[in-house]
Amino acid sequence: MHDKGDLASLEHRLEAELDGLLERRNPDSPLAVLGAGLDDLGAGRKYLATLAPGGYITPNWPALYGGMGLDEEPAGVVKAVLARYEAPDLYPWMVGIDLVGPTILAHGNDEQKARWLPAIRSGEEIWCQLFSEPDAGSDLAGLSARAARDGQGWRITGSKVWTSRAHYSKWGLLLARFDTSLPKHQGIVAFGLDMASPGVTVKPLVQMNKDAHFNEVFLDDVWVPDSDRIDEPGRGWSVALTCLSFERGSLGGGLGVRREQLLRLAEMLYGKTDVHRDALIKNLISYDVIRFNEERSKAAALAGRTPGPEGSGSKLRGTALVKSLASLAMAVEGGAATARSGGPDEWVNMFLVSPSLSIRGGTDEIQRNILAERVLGLPAEPRVDKSRPFTDSH
Repeated sequence: MHDKGDLASLEHRLEAELDGLLERRNPDSPLAVLGAGLDDLGAGRKYLATLAPGGYITPNWPALYGGMGLDEEPAGVVKAVLARYEAPDLYPWMVGIDLVGPTILAHGNDEQKARWLPAIRSGEEIWCQLFSEPDAGSDLAGLSARAARDGQGWRITGSKVWTSRAHYSKWGLLLARFDTSLPKHQGIVAFGLDMASPGVTVKPLVQMNKDAHFNEVFLDDVWVPDSDRIDEPGRGWSVALTCLSFERGSLGGGLGVRREQLLRLAEMLYGKTDVHRDALIKNLISYDVIRFNEERSKAAALAGRTPGPEGSGSKLRGTALVKSLASLAMAVEGGAATARSGGPDEWVNMFLVSPSLSIRGGTDEIQRNILAERVLGLPAEPRVDKSRPFTDSH
């Protein structure tokens, strides 16, 4: 545990530094939910470039790679202070900063860390995840994209789907199968894929809120140098689990919902029915449950524990909160929410994007299986193909 006086001193120093760089946050500013609406890459890049010299965005990364070298508690102070300032929607960079960066720190070699991490932190390079496949469904380990050795590199053939922001990502964290004679979890290898490589084709998928950030990605005999392989062949599943543990943590915490939104919703409910007010109180309670669980997760991190199955619970609670809040707001606003001259408001965007949250970062069903087996100790579902060669079951 850190001395409270030291943490307070850090807080005051950060505020003095950030006051010279950023504007204080306006509580009435609308909040985006996981990139709902159009991307503004210019504003995000400018924001990240402004903060890059101080390492504020990645306070727990080593200073060698552009972080502040802080452990969990003071890093939490940095994040809390940053939340007091205006910030653009950083969803396009979330995969790189929150997921891929920590995964590279855990599994990458020194050359890869030095090459990839600074550009992730500064916002210069955007990353995507090339995990899900059309024929694998929720069974990520059932992926069939093939990686075959070719001289000093690999040839990749296959397809991926639901890849957020692939159409303007510089790099992708790619999982592929290098040996079909091994059980499905053992035959996987991970790469950093240059999305501009010959043979990579990206096709956007338009959502019902008219956003087009999901994509299909086709890999046609794409050559990847072995220097871009992350960890050893056969360790790809470990790389995936590390990345997913960070993803579920980042998709918990109420998915970006802030108390200001709850207060604005409370103002909208003034004079409405007891049913509406009762629904708001339930959401306020859910919000506090999520907040308290975040504190518990921080305490676990301070004790040296890596993210575990509790991330699945956070992700489920965050998804349920966003869906419930958006539905309540739409019930109150009705058709007026979509008729404004400036276009749909933050609640409409939240409502339209909320169904997708149940499949992002692992489906709700997968999260419930994780909690049932790893937390509650219930019998595991039958997995007859877990120890058999991949070719026997596909």
